[in-house]
Amino acid sequence: MILQQLSILNYKNIRQADLELSPKMNCFIGHNGEGKTNLLDAICFLSLCKSATGGADSQCICHDEEFAVVQGHYVHEDGTAEEIYLGIKRGAKKQLKRNKKPYKRLAEHIGLIPLVMVSPLDAMLIAGGSEERRRFMDIVISQTDRNYIDALMNYNKALLQRNALLKQEEPAPDEELLGLWEEEMARYGQVVYEARERYVREFQPIFQQIYAYLSLEREEVGLRYVSHAQRGPLLDVIRRDRAKDLVMGYSLHGVHKDDLEMTLGGFPIKREGSQGQNKTYLIALKLAQFDFLKRTGSRTTPLLLLDDIFDKLDADRVERIVRLVAGDSYGQIFITDTNRDHLDQILSRMGGDYRLFHVQEGRISP
Repeated sequence: MILQQLSILNYKNIRQADLELSPKMNCFIGHNGEGKTNLLDAICFLSLCKSATGGADSQCICHDEEFAVVQGHYVHEDGTAEEIYLGIKRGAKKQLKRNKKPYKRLAEHIGLIPLVMVSPLDAMLIAGGSEERRRFMDIVISQTDRNYIDALMNYNKALLQRNALLKQEEPAPDEELLGLWEEEMARYGQVVYEARERYVREFQPIFQQIYAYLSLEREEVGLRYVSHAQRGPLLDVIRRDRAKDLVMGYSLHGVHKDDLEMTLGGFPIKREGSQGQNKTYLIALKLAQFDFLKRTGSRTTPLLLLDDIFDKLDADRVERIVRLVAGDSYGQIFITDTNRDHLDQILSRMGGDYRLFHVQEGRISP
């Protein structure tokens, strides 16, 4: 999939931009805080129907404006054109249209334009709570498996209803109704669990291979999926501590507590990793995601967005990343940096088509 043209209006600090893009490499250079990340975020929104920062849609609109619009003109590998329109208005539902036709459900769009974004926010995968790591799995699996999105939404709905009953004091929660929501959680939770387990199993060898290449095989990394569903039938696990759940007022067990254990040399990377090792780990995770998406789902080459990825890396690791992303395995790439030298390294290795843009105070110019 190739993004040929991008139009932005009132998206964060980008008042207006109309860009003709390279099918291979698009580089955006500028100081911090000028709008480079906002540009990538707009592209991300067109693929995933939400901002990569995880904030409310209204936060994507320029402060003194009432609406924002992002529009992309894409082309598939077979030459088929796609026009995607996103409209955000304060106090209203966002509008997403494919070739001028609105979607009935936004979930129908996920996976059409597969995308992987590597950014400084990824640091939360290591430093943050388990919800960050579940989101990491959800974003990729949702782009390859429509049933997964439905199962995850239905599980979360059942979880919300069960938690509402658990918080109820007078009258006491209806046990039959609790049981029904627990059955729904177990039914859809099993689908979520199996998809996550399968994903991590297929994903881990690719991740380890990429990390070994980037680190010159200096370190060994691991990734282990941990879920309450591994303790036995999920319905039994959810019901086992119902009395404790009633005291706490929320559900203590289920796939909403799943996690990924990230290790370096057999120990938690959160405790052991240097800044450079953590950054290498995160980049390897995301590039492995790219490989996974390319081989599954819509079987089209994803867009790759690289936001300020070279900071805190030594020269050897920068060189390895440059070699990797400049190779033939990757399709269209969008990359930002404050350092022109890094971009020049990549462009000199590529020797192919590219576009270079300057970003200043939300204005983007060739």
